[in-house]
Amino acid sequence: MSSRSLAGVRKTLAAAALGLGIAAASLPSQAADQFVPLANFRLGPLASIGATLSAGWIDYMSLINDRDGGVYGHKLVWEECEFEYKPDRAIECYERMKNRVPTGMPFFNTLNTPATYALTERAAQDKVPLITVGIGRADAADGRVFPWVFPLMTTYQSGNTAMVQYIAGKEGGIAKLKGKKIAFIYHDTAFGKEELPVLELQQKKYGFELIKIPIAPPGAEQQSHWLQIRQAKPDWIIMRTLGVMTVSAIKNAQRIGFPREKMIAGWWSGTTDDMLAAGEAAKGYNAISLYADGADFPVIKEIVKRYYTGDKKGNLADPKLVGSSNYNAGIAHGIVMVELIRAAMDKYGKKPVTGEQVRWALERINLDDKRMKELGAAGLVQPLKTSCQDHEGGGSVKVHQWDGTTWVGQGGWVKSDRALVRPLLEELAAGYAKEKGITPRDCSKEK
Repeated sequence: MSSRSLAGVRKTLAAAALGLGIAAASLPSQAADQFVPLANFRLGPLASIGATLSAGWIDYMSLINDRDGGVYGHKLVWEECEFEYKPDRAIECYERMKNRVPTGMPFFNTLNTPATYALTERAAQDKVPLITVGIGRADAADGRVFPWVFPLMTTYQSGNTAMVQYIAGKEGGIAKLKGKKIAFIYHDTAFGKEELPVLELQQKKYGFELIKIPIAPPGAEQQSHWLQIRQAKPDWIIMRTLGVMTVSAIKNAQRIGFPREKMIAGWWSGTTDDMLAAGEAAKGYNAISLYADGADFPVIKEIVKRYYTGDKKGNLADPKLVGSSNYNAGIAHGIVMVELIRAAMDKYGKKPVTGEQVRWALERINLDDKRMKELGAAGLVQPLKTSCQDHEGGGSVKVHQWDGTTWVGQGGWVKSDRALVRPLLEELAAGYAKEKGITPRDCSKEK
């Protein structure tokens, strides 16, 4: 399956596109088409995440085209740009695609935290909203300082407070955290370090000891790190890793006898693909997620019927991954992006929309339970409501535990500690504003 074909793509354009791994044949063939940039990472050490997520996103956009004829009759067309989870390549993808069509990019989904930081000022100048679902700089949740960056659903900091609350519940209450040891195993990049400020704040508030274990990517070798963990004897481990680093950590935990039931991870450290790669060692491992797992949702059932029945293969190399955590993340990305385009068209006329028009919609998202049910995704994605001031809009997670073959939900949506997180994010945003000479917006004047 692919997006609509481009009639008469010039050879020079195709050659340039192929230089960045771009699927040039997916560019708009008509002015009436709605362009969607799709930077992805199907290659490299995190390919298991990127390939499955991209497949879910494309399957959903294909469904909108094939079933609905697009959005208000405008077919979605997308351009893929492979960046191998390398920030410099992600930035190249941004530059390559931002002027691809007359209306420009309606948004850019970075799928990469370092690239988000690098593009923050550039995107504001270009008037391209950066969408960073479950990634990116969390201080951008304060829309007064960051009008063009949207860390939608749940920031890393919000997710972290939910993990600590889960640990507290297992220990008998928040007061029981005092004196406990929590090891933090993290990817030694901006992605991994971003959670440190809120962890340090929680450490001070609740009185637990925080043991920091940075691991340089890709992180397949962890012998020395787990020697440190064996010596420290933490009560719990919080994971903030990616791909092979996650798999190695889980196998090392088994090797030294650390119980996986005492490990809890963020969403990128708790993917179905990584659990399968870790094998029996992963049983009992906990992870939080922005989405529900499984294929028992009307929208996914329809996608399976259309694209994965009989000889149809859809976009997934392995159809068994339909309903997996990464695939469902892709479906959720698709839902949010399409609904943004729809809302912008409602406001500005039923025609292809610009980045400025989508930014207006981004500050007025209201995906409630009723709308999610209409989309066939009730329970798959948390209710999402944004504003000028709040670019996060959700703040909740689900906790799942791996039983050896699948994820088992540990209850409903778990809300983050907004009272703790929001002041921290505003403080970080205010520091950025001071550094850059930015006067925060008065959201009371926004219409």
